[in-house]
Amino acid sequence: MKSDIELKREVEDELRWEPRVDAAAIGVAVEDGVVTLSGSVDSWAEKWAAEHAVKRVAGVAAVAEEIEVRLPVHSRRTDADVARAAANALAWNTFVPPDSVKVTVENGWVTLEGVVASAHERSAATEAVRRLIGVRGVSNLVALKRGVTAANVKEGIRRAFERNASLDANGVTVDVDDGRATLHGTVRSWAEREAAEGAAWSAPGIANVDNRIFVSR
Repeated sequence: MKSDIELKREVEDELRWEPRVDAAAIGVAVEDGVVTLSGSVDSWAEKWAAEHAVKRVAGVAAVAEEIEVRLPVHSRRTDADVARAAANALAWNTFVPPDSVKVTVENGWVTLEGVVASAHERSAATEAVRRLIGVRGVSNLVALKRGVTAANVKEGIRRAFERNASLDANGVTVDVDDGRATLHGTVRSWAEREAAEGAAWSAPGIANVDNRIFVSR
């Protein structure tokens, strides 16, 4: 098991390794495997990249995100400009169904609402807008259509786990009830935990994933 000092050093190394992040602007604290990130960055995309870089490090049990987005002068846009750009990005994204997602922007914070058929379409909506200039954050409130069923959803998820090269399928179990997948077990890293959750979201008929997987230190 890594000590908090060792884990802090590896997290800082990973942040320096991530080209989309200015590691010098981000503070790192670790206690009992929980990593707290602080400081400020120039965009929400950089904040997102920092968080996901930390989750790749083995031994990270959880991430507390306290990074502030401070847009530089050249990146500041009016809410109307951000809303227009977000609407265009959604319209040009082939994975987001036309006219399925609506955009509201307040103080640079983008809120997405609507209804789509799958979790991947919902994720695609976030991906479409998170890198836009002027965005300080994104709240994805897009709902999934209910009523889609699949007789072998549980078996399909289990097989998806086994196919995933970044996931030890033996450490994860899944229960499915009324469109809700509940994941249990222990994995080696936060990235592996997210891989399991992503595989579950890919199953047809899944409208909610309750990820109760524990990350072993």
